[in-house]
Amino acid sequence: MGIPAKRIHPAAEWASIQNFSSTDVDCTTTVVLKILDGKCKMLPGEKDAILEIYDVVRIVPGTLFSGVTHQTIARARQEMDTVISAKIHELRIYAEKNIHKPVMKKYKAMLREGLFG
Repeated sequence: MGIPAKRIHPAAEWASIQNFSSTDVDCTTTVVLKILDGKCKMLPGEKDAILEIYDVVRIVPGTLFSGVTHQTIARARQEMDTVISAKIHELRIYAEKNIHKPVMKKYKAMLREGLFG
């Protein structure tokens, strides 16, 4: 008897068949930064879904963030220390200043419709 295959999270499965724009990737990254910075008001299951989506789409080039940002996020997800925490906070502030509220609202509506609609 073999080892059972790991089940793909439904949010990751959904994200893998979507055509995420660079703006959608930036919005996803911003929400992840909010989660890591403790400023996200989502429920735990919703946060897990966003992290799963991020793991699928982070390879799509965005416009706001470089590979260094994604490395910082990866490091923070492994072990948060004061240096990484400060960098995550700085990146979150940068993201929130550079993504306009209507853009983020449109992104969140896409998530709601796609995942829960």
